[in-house]
Amino acid sequence: MSIPAIGGVTTVLPTTYLSGATGTDATSSGDGAGFASVLGSIDSLQQLQSTSNQLAVQAVTGDLDDVHDYTVAAAEASLTLELTAALRNKAIDAFSEIMRMQA
Repeated sequence: MSIPAIGGVTTVLPTTYLSGATGTDATSSGDGAGFASVLGSIDSLQQLQSTSNQLAVQAVTGDLDDVHDYTVAAAEASLTLELTAALRNKAIDAFSEIMRMQA
């Protein structure tokens, strides 16, 4: 049984999130493309977690030849989830600060 390669990981790294967060891309035009790219990043996160879960099941059942593949996939999914949570927290903090300024 061949194990599919874990690909597309570079699209989920911090540069993807930060390019939309700086306001220099499509987010400044107001057409919603920046929000769509964030949703695409969340889909990529879900794909990484799904791949990690599939490899975990294969490792437990003994179908996985190299446990290193699972370790790498789990680390990538974990790091991406932590980055997403950190960005969400910063966005909430910024929103709260803006609301305090308006009061």
